[in-house]
Amino acid sequence: MMTQNKLFHFELVSPERKLISEEAYMVTLPGTEGDVGVLAGHMALVTTVRVGIVDVVRAQGGAKERIFVAGGFADISQKNCTLLAEEAIPVVALDMQKLVKEKETLNDDLSFADNGEEKMRITKRMSVVNAMIEAVQAA
Repeated sequence: MMTQNKLFHFELVSPERKLISEEAYMVTLPGTEGDVGVLAGHMALVTTVRVGIVDVVRAQGGAKERIFVAGGFADISQKNCTLLAEEAIPVVALDMQKLVKEKETLNDDLSFADNGEEKMRITKRMSVVNAMIEAVQAA
């Protein structure tokens, strides 16, 4: 049975650093098959995570911290949730001017890309940058 008033340990790790390692009341993850809301007592689950926003609520009724993730996977249990993200950045730290400039650079790079692998890499990064821009606009 799920207990609504308990906390669980949440970790958000990217290749660069550990962003969060603390107790949380609720975390909402952008799962590839739909958003996953995690509370203490959640059934065991391993899921892939799509590009999107993770919402972290540290206390019942508390404010959400929004973090952009560029995919990854999550390991959820009754007492823990660990999200290993390909890239993770707090939405408030995203800089619209830098993102627009990166998008322009990627468009230029794409027009000069001479093989399928390079085009695929640039296209993947372009989709991440576009999602970051959407996250900033929605904030």
